[in-house]
Amino acid sequence: MEAISHAGTVLGVLASDGKVTGKLLDLSGAKEGGYGGSGEKIFLLNSCKSPLFLYDEDIPVELLAQRLCDLKQGYTQYGGLRPFGVSLLYAGYDPHYEFQLYHSDPSGNYSGWKATSVGANNGTAQSLLKQEYKEGLGVEDAVGLVLRVMSKTMDSTTLGSEKLRDATLDPKTKQPKARIYKPAEIDALLQKHGLGKKDEDAEMAAA
Repeated sequence: MEAISHAGTVLGVLASDGKVTGKLLDLSGAKEGGYGGSGEKIFLLNSCKSPLFLYDEDIPVELLAQRLCDLKQGYTQYGGLRPFGVSLLYAGYDPHYEFQLYHSDPSGNYSGWKATSVGANNGTAQSLLKQEYKEGLGVEDAVGLVLRVMSKTMDSTTLGSEKLRDATLDPKTKQPKARIYKPAEIDALLQKHGLGKKDEDAEMAAA
């Protein structure tokens, strides 16, 4: 848990018509722990593909979270096994409960959320989300909320696309699909919400 608290910040927000996730990238190089190595995450996710092969349909979101957490929890019970050092946010959609957001920690505990955070400065992010999150929030407003919280939890004074990854579950299609924003789109969103990098020339002229 200590290593996870030093990794980049990840936010998840449940909107009335979709879901938004944002990740503040950790650019300091390889680190121990964090969200867990890529191999660990791939192994966990691959272990839950069987429903697609057996029943020709995607696994329900909560069942996916439950299965992964059962596996993670099992690794904490036996000597000689290295527990998965992974804390995950699950953002998904299924026809049973529609859009859902779950969080799990390395011990295998999981819980459902309307808005939550994991990683560095997650306490500050959680506090801001509690203050600013409102029921019935739309995707556009949720994107703005994520960007504002990110800007207040990062150590740097400027927030740009080189430090941020943003994605939504698109509700406009019949089967909602993940949309990962391109760097130019992220910069445009930051400018729209007054959080982008300021033009240094304009600042000098104003001075």
